[in-house]
Amino acid sequence: MQNRMDMVQKQVETAIPFVARAGLKVLELQPGYVKLLMPFKGNENHVGTMYAGAIFTLAEIPGGAVVYTTFDPRKYYPVAKEITIRYRRPVKTDATIEVRLSPEEIKRLQEEADREGKAEFVIEADILDATGEVVAMSRGIYQVRAVGM
Repeated sequence: MQNRMDMVQKQVETAIPFVARAGLKVLELQPGYVKLLMPFKGNENHVGTMYAGAIFTLAEIPGGAVVYTTFDPRKYYPVAKEITIRYRRPVKTDATIEVRLSPEEIKRLQEEADREGKAEFVIEADILDATGEVVAMSRGIYQVRAVGM
């Protein structure tokens, strides 16, 4: 299992060149759970706070990452359908996000993807700065899709 999580970590951090350039880091991966960090350094904007695009990237990536931690990537892949974000405060530190799928949700997604070829799910998450302050809130609609369907 650790080898698989190492592969998922590499995929999340490096497969998309923009994400790699932004320096996004995986802090923790488990089936159904992801915690990610976007560094402040290198992602500053013209007024000295974190660039909104870096925060948005931190909000969007966990939906795909949690699919890869949970489902066999040879059989399933993630698709982002819609992402909304509400920026609450300027970010002046590293920022983190955590997402989790319940065992019941994982079971539903597996069964529906096997039956229909795809299954939709929603992730709502807070983005926190280094002090634990909520700096943004996101809502993403994703799909788990079966390869070849």
